[in-house]
Amino acid sequence: MDKLEKIGIGLLVLAFVVVGFNFIQTTKLLSEKKGGATVLEVPRGATPAEQTQQLLPVVSDIIPKGVPKIYGSELGVSFDDISADNPQSTQATIAKIATFDNGITLSASELTRYIATAGQISCEYCCGAPAIIFSNGKAACGCQHSAVMRGLAKYLLQKHASEYTDDQILEELGKWKTMFFPGPIEQKAAVLKQKGIELNYINLASNKYRGIEKGAPQGGSSGSGMVGGC
Repeated sequence: MDKLEKIGIGLLVLAFVVVGFNFIQTTKLLSEKKGGATVLEVPRGATPAEQTQQLLPVVSDIIPKGVPKIYGSELGVSFDDISADNPQSTQATIAKIATFDNGITLSASELTRYIATAGQISCEYCCGAPAIIFSNGKAACGCQHSAVMRGLAKYLLQKHASEYTDDQILEELGKWKTMFFPGPIEQKAAVLKQKGIELNYINLASNKYRGIEKGAPQGGSSGSGMVGGC
């Protein structure tokens, strides 16, 4: 009887351990979704720097890939052509899109949408301008990254105005900005995740949360600081 009692107690303890483990795992899974945004768990007692490191997303999770829909095949450009390891293809792609910055003249209605859209994004990791354009639509930053974003915005407004909303154009500009600044954008993504903010290209790259990553502990980033010349 003593032996049977010991076995019974052992099985009971094992059952409690299994139930406890399942409860912890279920709680952790439920905590990963808050308000539609993914939130990563970090170990208790971790230092601020360790917390940031734990929250850093894999670069491949936020970097756009492949040929952009609609305009990519028209312009012969791909997100895959932007790489710190291939400055030749990077500069060729930048030059191809940037040519539209000075090569397109917008109509009055197009200019209105252009100001509303391009005025919401900046090249803050390269220069300190509030946006890539002034309030009148003129270029506010002379760097190549800004020229790409302005050129793409003008091209989409002139060639595909009915196919893109202003937010969709801003998202496309944000994708290219993410390609140009993968390291800083990854760091920003970590802070957005920590705060439960959805990771989309407007939140990641526009002025909506500009500077939110300032003052946050700097964890090791697997992304390059800047791709392409400033």
